Amino acid sequence: MTKMTPREMADVIGQGLLTFPVTHFDADHRFAETPYRDHCGWMLEHEVAALFAAGGTGEFFSLTPTEIDTVVRAAVEETAGRVPVIAGAGYGTAMAIEMAQAAERAGADGILLLPPYLIGSKQEGLAAHIEAVCKSVSIGVIQYNRANAILQEDELAKLADRCPNLVGYKDGVGDLELMMRVYAKLGDRLTYIGGLPTAETYALPYLEMGVTTYSSAIYNFMPAWAVDFYKAVRAKDQAAVLKGLNDFVLPYLKIRDRGKGYAVSIVKAGLRSVGRDAGPVRLPLTNLNEAEQAELDALIARANAPYAGAGHVSAA
Repeated sequence: MTKMTPREMADVIGQGLLTFPVTHFDADHRFAETPYRDHCGWMLEHEVAALFAAGGTGEFFSLTPTEIDTVVRAAVEETAGRVPVIAGAGYGTAMAIEMAQAAERAGADGILLLPPYLIGSKQEGLAAHIEAVCKSVSIGVIQYNRANAILQEDELAKLADRCPNLVGYKDGVGDLELMMRVYAKLGDRLTYIGGLPTAETYALPYLEMGVTTYSSAIYNFMPAWAVDFYKAVRAKDQAAVLKGLNDFVLPYLKIRDRGKGYAVSIVKAGLRSVGRDAGPVRLPLTNLNEAEQAELDALIARANAPYAGAGHVSAA
């Protein structure tokens, strides 16, 4: 069981870069635990504040509840308390509660509550769903504001008053006005996380709104580059941030935007680029084609070149 309080977990994740390990599959699309553990261990060799197990980049949407529990347990055991492990939970309220409770039993330090499956709801219904999950566990909960789970600032503030372990707010919408209203209303009551796909793109403007951290999928295959970019953001080094965007992030986005679902597929492709193959994505996602993979290989090689031989990046 975790020994970290919800507030302690929130404070830790707000101070550094976050990442979502991909979930490794073999050729038959079964969870491959040994390489997944190896990958988590490799990620922890670099500067990361928390691992989000079985999250969006980890293909939460394609995992069974039993597989989610297995993935979370593997991450918790491999991490061994070095950084917090935040576990994904979602779908309907009953399923989300079961996942959250299983994660707590596995020793996870917090829950990332993904949107309910498919349906929309009124604000009070969404708030009641989040409250039910919060009250089902003692560990910290992060609300992922995106898709059909967009909570407005007034309802969020009331929910935070009722649920002491609601300690995080991850924005996956990109509505700057809403983000500013939330931060103005709740201030430091919550830890704010940038959660838009390829969050590096938005990191600098979001920092001005109190969003001190974000989840970096790029960290999966370029951890040293991702950490340096994050440090430039926190230092408000606009020249370094713009260089990182122009040299890598924006060309990367052009490849990502060629196919639906590529926000996840391109991360596993990036691992293939650096010799750390995590296997295929699960259907209905599809892998990058050969030409796209080759283009990504070249882009990553150029971005990683300054770190070659510096003890930062390993392709083995």
